[in-house]
Amino acid sequence: MSTLVAPLKLRVAVLGVGNIGSTFAFQLARAGGHDVTVIARSGSVRLEQLRRDGAIVDVNGERANVHVADELNEHVPFDLVIVTLLAHQVDSVLPMLQRSAARCIQFMFNTFDPERLREAVGPDRCAFGMNFVQATLDTAGRLKAAVGAGGQKTLMDQRRWADLFNAAKLPAAVEPDMTSWLRCHVPLCVAFESVAVAGVRRGGGASWREALTLARGVHAGFGLIRSLGRPIYPRSKRMIDRSPASVLAVVLWSMSRVRSFRELLATGKAECAALVDAMIAAAPPGDASVDTSAIAAMKPL
Repeated sequence: MSTLVAPLKLRVAVLGVGNIGSTFAFQLARAGGHDVTVIARSGSVRLEQLRRDGAIVDVNGERANVHVADELNEHVPFDLVIVTLLAHQVDSVLPMLQRSAARCIQFMFNTFDPERLREAVGPDRCAFGMNFVQATLDTAGRLKAAVGAGGQKTLMDQRRWADLFNAAKLPAAVEPDMTSWLRCHVPLCVAFESVAVAGVRRGGGASWREALTLARGVHAGFGLIRSLGRPIYPRSKRMIDRSPASVLAVVLWSMSRVRSFRELLATGKAECAALVDAMIAAAPPGDASVDTSAIAAMKPL
């Protein structure tokens, strides 16, 4: 039986210190023992909280000491920069990431066009991942995180970073085709976030019509991916693509009635709308096989 060996102490920066970024920074600094710098938006409440505490603090009062900044120091050769912003927010920091001396930049969010990000920072130092942690920050900026709930693991395309996370008690697994995984996750991400928004708006769950509209939008999103010459990946998503829209609609309708699901995902309204716009913008001009109206109908009201 092999034993996981903790990696050497690394210099890590976390760009975006919301729920997910705070969880990563807390575990990497406290459990992993790494030198962690967190970067929050200048003038934000979160930056003020972090500067007040000089640490990520959880709801039990446990502290993970970190360096706090309002911008990435481009001259520091960080071993890893983890970007936990949303896809529609990343363009504002791409020039800074391009100039950065960081050895690896890992994008950790939903994106329909991961290749663009890879080219922007350079293929040799680009990595991708998708978080699977549940976390919230209270009004005082204290972190409440559920890491590894239900056996879920954060996905990464490079073994060294999966090992880094596992050693810091952040369960992670390697997904070798992360770019395909991310692209094909976007239609489902939109559906889940949008149905959660609808559930909150209705005060208890989305309507059947809303759920069916979103399920049809997922199928249209997969059709768009195929029209771009990309595979539907992995197998679980191919199964959804081949199933009737009503099957996925049942899942969406049911999950929208789970309060914890609604509260967790209804905060993604802006991300949801931006991802819909990204899919529509990627549609090949004049391709009648792509139902962009069904994709557009997924936007939350």
